[in-house]
This record gives sequence, structure tokens and C-alpha cells, in this order.
Amino acid sequence: MSSQELSLNHLHSSDGISESQAERLEKLLPIVTARLFEEDAGHPLANLPSAQMRLCILLHQMGKRTMSDIAEELGISVSAVTQVADRLERTGFVERHMDSGGDRRTRFLTLTPQGKALMDARKNQRRNRILVALGSLSPNERESTLSALESLASATG
Repeated sequence: MSSQELSLNHLHSSDGISESQAERLEKLLPIVTARLFEEDAGHPLANLPSAQMRLCILLHQMGKRTMSDIAEELGISVSAVTQVADRLERTGFVERHMDSGGDRRTRFLTLTPQGKALMDARKNQRRNRILVALGSLSPNERESTLSALESLASATG
């Protein structure tokens, strides 16, 4: 029996954790995530493939990045980043810039003003959904929910 199986058996017996609790969480997390974070059907980002969305999120959070920095951050090859960037450039969401410091081979990607505006709108939409959801809870429920999620995040690594 592996150490993980032993650990699971110990948890089941000593803390009253049940398979049904794990199943409930397994069902609830995707529902909550979908309701809070999915794009509205008509939104320009709704049909963006996940690799393109990940690149836009990275640029929105971290700003200008080189192709190799993006590849490392996303765990994909530079050639894959180039393909994703080509598609996003055609949509008008990102643009390439040469290094102003002298190395003409170094290219940076940034969000265009349109791309930044879409990502800002996406963030605001998500934040508003969270505020509405939290607003439907009592102050004690809000604190319990947030505390439980922080504990779960900590327990997962």
C-alpha cells in the first residue's frame, strides 16, 4: 500500500472525511468556477482557444514579455508561442515590438489597446460576478467561505 493510500485511509478513519464529501467538492468546484469565470457567449474572448487566452492573461498580468519568456512561463515551445502570437496578432489583440535596447533579434509581445480593454472588461466582469455572489451571503458565510477556500488552497500545495 502506498503512503498516499495509507494517508487516505488514516484521514477517512480519524477525521470523518468521506468519499461523498470529496464527490460533493468535485461536483461543486467546476460549477462555481464556470458560473464565476466563463465568458458570456457573445463576448469576443468567449471562443478564444485556451492557449491564446493563457497568453493574453499572462500579458495582462505581467505586461511586455519576450517570446522565450512567454514560452517558459506557459511551458510551451517558442515556436508554439509564435503560432499563438500570429493568431492573436491577426485578431488585433497583441502586437510585436523590437527591442529598443539594441538587440534587433529580440521581440516583445504586448497587448494592443483593444486587447487590454477586452482583458480589463473580462476582469471587471469576473469581479462583479464574485461581488454579487459574495453579496448574497451573510457576513459570516462570506468569511467562512473565504477561510475554507484559503485553507483548501493551502492544503493543495
